[in-house]
Amino acid sequence: MSLNDETLQELKSELLGELNKEEPNKTLLAERLAEIRSADIGEVIEELIEDHEELPAALAILDILSTERAANVLGYLPRESQLEVVGDLSDTQVLKLLEEMGSDERADLFNLLGEDRREALLRRMAHQEREDLKRLASYEEGTAGAIMTSDYVAIASGMTVSQAMMRVRQTAPDAETVYQLYVLDSDGQLIGTMSLRQLMVARPGALVDDIMIKDVISTPVDKEQEEVARIVARYDLLALPVLDADGRMVGIVTHDDAMDVAESEATEDIHKGMSIGQLEDGVSRVPLWSLYRKRVTWLVLLVFANLFSGAGIAYFEDTIAAQVALVFFLPLLIGSGGNAGAQAATLMVRGMATGDIGVKDWSKMLGRELLVAGSLGITMAIAVAPIGIFRGGEAVAIIVALSMVTIVLFGSMIGMCLPFVLERFKVDPATASAPLVTTLIDATGVLIYFSIATVVLGSV
Repeated sequence: MSLNDETLQELKSELLGELNKEEPNKTLLAERLAEIRSADIGEVIEELIEDHEELPAALAILDILSTERAANVLGYLPRESQLEVVGDLSDTQVLKLLEEMGSDERADLFNLLGEDRREALLRRMAHQEREDLKRLASYEEGTAGAIMTSDYVAIASGMTVSQAMMRVRQTAPDAETVYQLYVLDSDGQLIGTMSLRQLMVARPGALVDDIMIKDVISTPVDKEQEEVARIVARYDLLALPVLDADGRMVGIVTHDDAMDVAESEATEDIHKGMSIGQLEDGVSRVPLWSLYRKRVTWLVLLVFANLFSGAGIAYFEDTIAAQVALVFFLPLLIGSGGNAGAQAATLMVRGMATGDIGVKDWSKMLGRELLVAGSLGITMAIAVAPIGIFRGGEAVAIIVALSMVTIVLFGSMIGMCLPFVLERFKVDPATASAPLVTTLIDATGVLIYFSIATVVLGSV
């Protein structure tokens, strides 16, 4: 059964109530936990771990579960919570959990441990298991190798369908997925793939080489994880095979892992889009100091950037004194330009993130944005001009209308071009954040507005 927030809290209270008894009924607890999904148990344990006084209860719950189930639950915990758990377990207990975890989750947890703990665990592992873990843990963070699993079903070239079915039965219990099978030659190179359905409906004596798909979509082990997730989504793959520099197959990236990457990358881009550094954990769990540190740098820099807006206003004091009504429209115009620029930047950043556009599309997007931004500016100018007449007369209406068109057009151009410029200089386009764009437009918008006002009022 799956649980909502209310029932999760009820479950937490129920488990704590039983565990806090002098002699907890472990049989009753085991039966209750057997009814709950591993992800939901993980959420309960995570809450218990966050309350350090309840850490023994969290460990007690894991101890009641079978080793296989405990390893599964551990995989749902965030990194900080995983460290809390393994920090209170013996090497023997940690080894048992590692043995039951998927190879990718095992490598992730292993990399969280201190060097001394890693060495102690490696010494107690079987040779093949140790080498596989060291290899997976060695791949650079953020690459296909770091998110892949080595638990896949491989079929040797030259096998018959009946032999391949026997191979599937032998390896299925430990495989991440059995729905996609991979045909390897004697050197371990990937030469084809097939679905389990293809294998099941084929004639038992047929060779897998004759029914496999030879045109295989794969990725190198050092490919960026964001691009890997994009490939999986584009071709709607259950899993994407990963190859080393010599073309040998070393693992697969499953669809669920690719979607986790996509969610993580989208979250990172959203944070950058608002000038927030990358958080190591969820916003509800990250330390307050870390939240402050991730947000303060850009905010302080943007404070000083906004001084240019004040300097612009001071420079045009005579113009303002001649027509005080102009001040009424300043926030409206600056805000409109900032909003238009932020919209344009968001569209470009997201388009780049999804692969819809690239640097080569700059001129095409510039032409499109000029037309759209110009139309938006004219529409907004028509909407605000009557207010200008009401507040300050015809001259003010002309100033506000011209300024609206110019500022919206200029703001949209800044918002559209900045991501391309950053991409050209190998900087993450997401850095073209709404705060950065609006701050730039604040300063330039003041100059545009009062320059137009000075010209128009001087000619009246």
